[in-house]
Amino acid sequence: MSQNRLPATLPNASFATLGLMFISGFFATNAFDLWGQVVSPGLGFANLSPHGLAKSLLESLGLPSNDFAGYFVHFYLVGLIGYPIGWMFIFAPIWQRVIGQTSWILPAAVYGFGLWVFAIGGITAIAGLPLFLGFTGITWVALVGHVLYGVVMVAVLALIERRGLA
Repeated sequence: MSQNRLPATLPNASFATLGLMFISGFFATNAFDLWGQVVSPGLGFANLSPHGLAKSLLESLGLPSNDFAGYFVHFYLVGLIGYPIGWMFIFAPIWQRVIGQTSWILPAAVYGFGLWVFAIGGITAIAGLPLFLGFTGITWVALVGHVLYGVVMVAVLALIERRGLA
């Protein structure tokens, strides 16, 4: 992503790529949670509970659905692994092939929007919750959170590459 551009090729499946996923996912998930659980309620908006959605999904699948399982799925499986894989191996290469070379910020925001549709539109339905959580306040806080996640994740990836650490 040199000079604020998307990579032209798929990343290698390596420990370095796994490290990039974990680091970028860590900062992005923390930004998402800071927004949804501190800033948003502090401003009088809804409080996000992403581990609650994960618990509901696990329960609907007949899997253990305690608090630990919800946090594990939200933070580790989704935030550190799932969403970064989606960006690095699926979305960014498709964007590059279809749209071409662009600055990273627009596709990062579009990716975050797609994560919101996936999580709040799709996973909620699978978990037996109302589609888009009934378009309540939490829906819109989640939209901002998912777009923020995408932008922070890709910004961290760009920063690491720019610094020559990847």
